Amino acid sequence: MATDRTLPARARVVVIGGGVGGTSIAYHLAELGERDVVLLDRDELTSGSTFHSAGLVGQLRADPTLTRMNTYSAELYARLQRTEHPVGWVPCGGIRLACTPERLQETRRQIGWARTFDLPLREISPAEAKELFPLMSTEGVLGASYLPTDGYVDPSQLTYSLAAGARAGGVRIHTRTRVLGIDVRDGRVHRVRTDKGEIEAEVVVNCGGMFAAEIGRMAGVRVPIVPMSHQYLVTDPVRPRDGTHLPTLRDPDNLVYWREEVDGLLMGGYERDSRPWAQNGAAFEAVPADFNGKLLAEDWDRFTEIGANSEARVPVMGTVGVRRMINGPEAFTPDNEFCLGETELGGFFVAAGFCAHGIAGAGGVGKVMAEWIVSGDPGLDVSHMDIRRFGRHYGSPSYTRKRVVENYETYYDIPYPHRERSAGRPLRVSPAYQWHVGHGASFGEKSGWERVNHYESNVDGGDPGLRPHDWAGRNWSPAIGAEHIATRERAGLFDESSFAKISVSGPRAAESLNWLCANDIDREIGTVTYTQALNERGGIECDFTVTRLAEDEFMIVTGTAFGSRDMAWLRGHAGDGVRIADVTGQYACFALWGPRARDILAPLTPADLGNDAFPYLTAQETTVGDVPVRALRVTFVGELGWELYCSAEYGAALWRTLWEAGAGHGLVAGGYRAIDSLRLEKGYRLWGSDLTPEVHPYEAGLGFCVRPDKPFLGREALLAARERGLTRKLACLVLEDPRHVVLGSEPVRVGGTVLTRVTSGGFGYTVGASIAYAYLPPELASPGTAAEVELFGTWVPAVVSKQPLFDPKSERVRQ
Repeated sequence: MATDRTLPARARVVVIGGGVGGTSIAYHLAELGERDVVLLDRDELTSGSTFHSAGLVGQLRADPTLTRMNTYSAELYARLQRTEHPVGWVPCGGIRLACTPERLQETRRQIGWARTFDLPLREISPAEAKELFPLMSTEGVLGASYLPTDGYVDPSQLTYSLAAGARAGGVRIHTRTRVLGIDVRDGRVHRVRTDKGEIEAEVVVNCGGMFAAEIGRMAGVRVPIVPMSHQYLVTDPVRPRDGTHLPTLRDPDNLVYWREEVDGLLMGGYERDSRPWAQNGAAFEAVPADFNGKLLAEDWDRFTEIGANSEARVPVMGTVGVRRMINGPEAFTPDNEFCLGETELGGFFVAAGFCAHGIAGAGGVGKVMAEWIVSGDPGLDVSHMDIRRFGRHYGSPSYTRKRVVENYETYYDIPYPHRERSAGRPLRVSPAYQWHVGHGASFGEKSGWERVNHYESNVDGGDPGLRPHDWAGRNWSPAIGAEHIATRERAGLFDESSFAKISVSGPRAAESLNWLCANDIDREIGTVTYTQALNERGGIECDFTVTRLAEDEFMIVTGTAFGSRDMAWLRGHAGDGVRIADVTGQYACFALWGPRARDILAPLTPADLGNDAFPYLTAQETTVGDVPVRALRVTFVGELGWELYCSAEYGAALWRTLWEAGAGHGLVAGGYRAIDSLRLEKGYRLWGSDLTPEVHPYEAGLGFCVRPDKPFLGREALLAARERGLTRKLACLVLEDPRHVVLGSEPVRVGGTVLTRVTSGGFGYTVGASIAYAYLPPELASPGTAAEVELFGTWVPAVVSKQPLFDPKSERVRQ
């Protein structure tokens, strides 16, 4: 492709990386009218991971946003195929096999998801799969799914087609231009230095693929990716070229995938014995500077298991010749999700960590990123792909590598609910951690924190007959119900030290924070305010409590997994005169909730715990036993109680004090699984599922948190949406069979028509019901509406109920 060899002195946007991600972003920026864009590549286009990608385009994912992005990609590739720069798009359809009863359940669950996207995914028999892919053996196959709109594309042709479209829109492309440094000024990216000159820039987009971590370091930004050695082979011809196409074929139980390659087959997989690359010893993230358009050495020994599995499924693999073996590094993230968005460095964006499914997502990535750069808003809920989701512990290359390797090696594992990872654990622990260990805690992990799911010591107090059907019964324990009921009837003690805590202070803290919050936080010292922070569209970006500690100091408490992202949101929107700091590790937090909470706490503190002296949603500095604490009268379970914060060195003593004081009151230590069940009954929303950037407070039933008479970010869009009238409301459904328990994302239909999907749900042990939340049209969100929820291919009757199901007047919270 011809390019202008003169590097401009400045550009509004500089994209670093000429692979499929960088060219897609450049293409979509041009589509949005951005003309002052420069794309740089250290070598030639596609010379990173793109040229050796397998090119499969599967649309359906468990995540709604990624499914929408992939579906857009397929539509874009079909459109580009009809241009003068075709992309080698072959809409051949895709088959996914199920060789175990559990995988067949997953298949039926995926078919349910597909209904909510209008994707024509359907279940087919083993015989039908063989008819579509005659080379396969059906031995051991129980069933399959087939999506006729899936396909594959030529990655290099796709990249050059996107580059041609970008250049036609005014983008200047400079190959063989190596980035040497990135300069920063006043907290923003300022200049890109290359071996061909310097370019001042307002926005820099790091699309460096396996080099993304190195490019990030130039700007002082951590990009947690690891290049993994990913292998596939291409065979000699196996069928004549007759104008027909085999569908792509995936056999996740055997770790392998196929697509046709001319008249042969391309076959690869995800081996259990993986190899991170450029990650040995002191050479963490040290990709060789001359690794352009290159491959790694073939590793046939490591391919043995995949090769044997492929021969068992497609017997011709045992006799056909191998044309070549491809072993190329692919950049993976610690959670197999893309790494997208603006970093804490203003104007510095990242689009990396494509995890070997970047070709399928590249079209959607380009569209989302371009909109993010131009308007400041990606337009979709990409919070789980946002680079700001990664906490400080991912600054460690060692920890990042452990998590990436585990995720790669379990790529095809069934994602059962409450599946826990083991790599890099334990890392972050509460001061009461050893107490939990000694009392039979079953731990989960979130954001590096060890958190109690439940205590095995509480199993005998639960009812094993309540075990849910199917997947919801996995990783379940009777202890969850025991801890739930004890909290409702007596009191529960919960370790919430992992909750993210953010300090906001300074002379303009109140003004700035009040602008960012839909509720009014500029209130008297000692008040606690539950609020949301909104985006320009009125969508919910953050959901947290704000406690006013002084005229110029506030403490925000948010979910464990949301601290890094919420911090970045606050820092990106707060003005001068505001200091924002992560103080999570400085404080332990223990929650004491239940009708006997006051009886347990009162003898331990000089504070008056009565309603008049210590009202709901207020905070006081006091002592509990020997420990100085900050007590917040708040709840996430719908019961009387307090969250007690203390400096971490006092944490073990505070927990011990509370536990010993509760012995005569039937106090039970509980875990996060009980908290989730309790909050479901009370109708408390969960950010990331019930609440997302695509949902506004009135839709979510959080209008009481909005103060429309004060200015705040997103106010105009929110009030305009309210004036137009709601098109959906978050409804509470109760399933007819209480042992059919949702996991999230299940289709919901009313009158035979699929309208939506479940946001969150579970079992409520007090109300004895299976609960599911879903957004429905307002006329159908009223109590009494009959609905159905699909679980693993079965439609379970449900009814819309009043919410909350438990204590609708919140009398217990204020008792």
